[in-house]
Amino acid sequence: MSEGKRISIFPLAGALLFPGMHLPLHIFEERYKALINDAMARDRQIGMIQPKTAGDVPELFSVGCLGKIIDIEAMDDGRFNVVLEGVARFRVLEELDATTAFRQVRAEIEDNLEADEVLASAERAALEIESRKFADLQGYQVDWDSIGRLDDNSFVNGIAQIAPFDAASKQALLEVDGLSNRSELIIQLLQFFGRQDGDEGRVTLQ
Repeated sequence: MSEGKRISIFPLAGALLFPGMHLPLHIFEERYKALINDAMARDRQIGMIQPKTAGDVPELFSVGCLGKIIDIEAMDDGRFNVVLEGVARFRVLEELDATTAFRQVRAEIEDNLEADEVLASAERAALEIESRKFADLQGYQVDWDSIGRLDDNSFVNGIAQIAPFDAASKQALLEVDGLSNRSELIIQLLQFFGRQDGDEGRVTLQ
């Protein structure tokens, strides 16, 4: 763990970022346009974190992911299209009394110990099988050849980031430690959400 760092945050339900993964965002609210301008003037980094509650100033989950702006498109009306690359998970220590339009926290940045982890061949196979079942049930078109060429870290975290689970499930995936444990939790969630059938029960991408 590093010492506490000031992080400007973007609370967004259902949109998780994992270390090493990319997340495209369309920024249109004034406070978050200010957030992007501030980040570009400093270190290009913002913290993605999920709100626990609704409202203009929602309670936050304690764990998020620091992201670095690696691509940005500024539009004439002040909106932005940005792409974040996940840097590391962080744990909120306290929210700061900021004068900015956007919220800021002091947080511990975790070391990315999972970067070099690999799955056992049986773990990888089990995740691929459940992913295919889920995709077929939902009618998703997936390039499985490309998926098969991904390293374990990209495969596991990629599913965790884009899977159409509810906010609490996504948060659990972010918080669980270890690639193997995350893969096991993804399988459980794929099986659970995959049981829903019919148009009303069909899982949809958030």
